[in-house]
Amino acid sequence: MQSIFQEHERLLGMSFHESRLRNRGFQAIAGIDEAGRGPLAGPVVAAACILPSDKLIDRLNDSKQLGAKARDALYETLTSDPTIAYGVGIISAARIDEINILQAT
Repeated sequence: MQSIFQEHERLLGMSFHESRLRNRGFQAIAGIDEAGRGPLAGPVVAAACILPSDKLIDRLNDSKQLGAKARDALYETLTSDPTIAYGVGIISAARIDEINILQAT
């Protein structure tokens, strides 16, 4: 288990590119994650969040690197905080076949 300091450093490292974009004038920068891209059939679900520039959320990571309990806790955090903008999209297997997986994602 990593220390609070190590987690803070990890999160700052993850936000390095976001900080560079903010310095260039971009204001709303979304982080995204998707699930379902690998299967041959079934939908792709993607989510995007825009966090305030001063907000670090402990354990925020690729959903595939988290356990179910951590994913549930992060979902609650991200969807209950009014300072966080988020959206979720779902696209069917039939539509993926029509437009290809890259466009669907």
